[in-house]
Amino acid sequence: MVWLIILLAVGIIVGNLLLVKHTANMKMPSLPQQQQRQSHDDSDDDPWRDDD
Repeated sequence: MVWLIILLAVGIIVGNLLLVKHTANMKMPSLPQQQQRQSHDDSDDDPWRDDD
């Protein structure tokens, strides 16, 4: 039973390390592009914002 818990913990740690290694080289959008997207997302034609 103890071996199962140790194996599970080691598996989670190795999985997280592989995930960090995989995402380390991903390109992040630059700040102007991100601000431009947010301004488009804040439009007033959102159907969930219907004022009754």
